[in-house]
Amino acid sequence: MFIVLGMTSGPVDWWAMLTGEIWSPQRGHFGAVAMLWGTAVVSVLALLIALPIGWSASLALHELTPTRWRRRLRSGIEVLAAVPSIVYGLLGVALIRPLVSGLFDVPGGDSLLAAGLLLGVMVIPTVVSVSVDALADVPNDVRESAAALGLTRIEVIRSAVVPLARGGMLAGAVLGFARALGETIAIFLVIGRADGQVVGLGNFFESLIRPGQTITTKLGGPEPMLAGTAGDHWASLCALGAILLCIVAAVTLLAQSRRLNRPGNSRRTSPRASSFRFTWDRAAVTVLRTLMAVPILLAVGIAVAIVSRGLHALNPAFWFTPSVGASGGGVRNQILGTLLLVGTAGVIAAFLGLALGLLMAEFASPRAERWLRTMTVTLGGVPTILLGLAGYWFFSSTLGWSKSWLAGAVLLAIVATPVVALAVATQVAALPAGRRETAQALGLRQSQVVRAVVIPHARPALITGLLLGLARAAGETAPLLFTATVFAGASALPTGVADAPVVSLPTHVFTLAQDAADPAALQAAWGGATVLVVIVVVLLAAAIPARRRLEGERS
Repeated sequence: MFIVLGMTSGPVDWWAMLTGEIWSPQRGHFGAVAMLWGTAVVSVLALLIALPIGWSASLALHELTPTRWRRRLRSGIEVLAAVPSIVYGLLGVALIRPLVSGLFDVPGGDSLLAAGLLLGVMVIPTVVSVSVDALADVPNDVRESAAALGLTRIEVIRSAVVPLARGGMLAGAVLGFARALGETIAIFLVIGRADGQVVGLGNFFESLIRPGQTITTKLGGPEPMLAGTAGDHWASLCALGAILLCIVAAVTLLAQSRRLNRPGNSRRTSPRASSFRFTWDRAAVTVLRTLMAVPILLAVGIAVAIVSRGLHALNPAFWFTPSVGASGGGVRNQILGTLLLVGTAGVIAAFLGLALGLLMAEFASPRAERWLRTMTVTLGGVPTILLGLAGYWFFSSTLGWSKSWLAGAVLLAIVATPVVALAVATQVAALPAGRRETAQALGLRQSQVVRAVVIPHARPALITGLLLGLARAAGETAPLLFTATVFAGASALPTGVADAPVVSLPTHVFTLAQDAADPAALQAAWGGATVLVVIVVVLLAAAIPARRRLEGERS
């Protein structure tokens, strides 16, 4: 709604926006071609990196890895998805920017190439996770029938498995594309944020090593604060947000569509007498396993980089002392602010997620359930920078609040709620019919059945989804920048609501990372990033035993 109201607060020349190359609010020019070009180039580059590695890793993981190693290796790859965006941004500042600068003699290393490389790493776990799920849906008798014909391992995968899993693997690619389109904070630190950098296809490769701009980095910059919440500047920014939202929503709906997810048909392949068949099989298996090692080595490398550069953060004094000046002291207040935001968001998300999950699985008609599920998935894919701008419009402009910790907690709850709701709905849908029928046979009304049978059954999924959702929310920076956090000057715990900002770890790291030329600032940023990763890991690690304990109590 804020986007529609924002676009109507001033004139928007759509033709000039979609064809113009100059963005100059002072002169009234709002051409968005440079942002559209940067968004497309960075997202496609990320897919070109992530798809070969992600698809190969998923095939090697599910088809060529013994079962006892499969879950561990998948968890190792999916660790990449748990790393907060701001930590990826810090890795980009410390590792990718110097790499691009050294290889191509680019001052500073800020470029579309650096942003694409960083996004490629961030998209890999999405592709792997969805593709492995698609491969797991292929019946084992398909593989056994193909192998019984004398096909080699690669021939079984190519002719029997991939055609049936093709739809799900394409859905993984589409979701990865949506992930790349919506990312803000990580690429904000490495792309250079230069307006007007539009280069034709003839100089495409040269454009990769130049600074650029995407829609998300434009919206994540200082312009929304300078534009106010009315007028042609604000209306043009909201129009940019509308373009981004429409693209991401369309891509997310495409990934959920039945047409894309339907399985294909197996190919008819007969074994041929050839001395090269088994040599080709061994070579292809080696290539797939080598590519599977890439995301695992990335996860290990990121862990080593964080621990080695943020080793000083493991000192308890760093956790329990307040920050001093720009980059001195510890992060005590930032930890308290982060825990306040995450804890309050958890209370809100638990209520909203449980209610939405029960509505989808227990009360809605099949058609309404499909719509609610699609809308929930779409909400989960909305770029968080748009949530931040929506919060800025609602809390600051409409309600007249200054920065408020409660506004930030509400926005983080919106980030976590889809994860909670989908987990609850899935668990309720799996409730054995016998339990429900037994309760109804005892004369319980529907509300009593929900309270006595359905909610206890959904409780493990509620806790697991809540911890996973909060782990994601804890690392979010974009929703907090405009509404809730400041770098310094806030008390450890606020005493009010409407004019009560807090300091938080993501904002602390984000601000320090922009001063990468100062070694002290960079060291403090690594310390804050290490503490943030520890909090996220604790939340994720707590999800497993909590779920097992609640499942044990339920049984």
